[in-house]
Amino acid sequence: MDWANRVVLITGASSGIGRGLAVELARRGAAVGLLARRAELLREIVAEIEATGGRALALACDVTNAAAVRAAADQLSASFGPIDVLIANAGVASADQAEELKAEQIAGLINVNVIGVVNSVTAVLGGMVARGRGQLVAISSLAAYRGLPKSAAYCSSKAAVSAFFESLRLDLEPKGIAVTIIHPGFIKTQLTAGRKAQMPFLMELDDAVEKIVRAIEKQKKSYAFPWQLATIVRAGMVMPIFMYDWISRRNSFRE
Repeated sequence: MDWANRVVLITGASSGIGRGLAVELARRGAAVGLLARRAELLREIVAEIEATGGRALALACDVTNAAAVRAAADQLSASFGPIDVLIANAGVASADQAEELKAEQIAGLINVNVIGVVNSVTAVLGGMVARGRGQLVAISSLAAYRGLPKSAAYCSSKAAVSAFFESLRLDLEPKGIAVTIIHPGFIKTQLTAGRKAQMPFLMELDDAVEKIVRAIEKQKKSYAFPWQLATIVRAGMVMPIFMYDWISRRNSFRE
């Protein structure tokens, strides 16, 4: 993939995976639109990218606001050209025992992790269909495969994202649009910083970004990593329920 001819919209771009992808893709020549709520952080990243000769645009808005996301996508297209790649990365996490769950908190998480992805896709999809090309990328999670302790809201939101994108792939690939679902494990970001729970095969951010970029370039339909943890998770999908429950209750990844 020649990134020099690509315009990329990245949500959740103010930190973590989103920021890492924005800096790396700009370094490879892409024009990147950085969408997140924290305007000051976005401006700092844009300045960093431009200082090395890259092209970037700060798009401060909330992914839960469909009209604002569409306006941001239009602004990026007006500045750099039609959007070639969407990386739907914005998301939040939670760690709550089932008896502590609150409806409004779950609704807020679903609104960001699922509806935010829907808003991002619909903001760019019309243009991609009209041109007969483009790529939609979802940053899901290995947590999408099965339910985990203290993760009811998070696991369900990522499962929804993965299923949503899988359906999109079936509909859109015949129209020339590639769909890629990324299922990362544990990565050193603000979401994992300070956590005391076990995080097996924890990866450095730069290593994770390199793997994600490679999967996007190859237009993989689905990519799960690191392979060690992905293998364990996939094994869990075929385990008898009693065995899965026994193992999962003794290996919680949440405090």
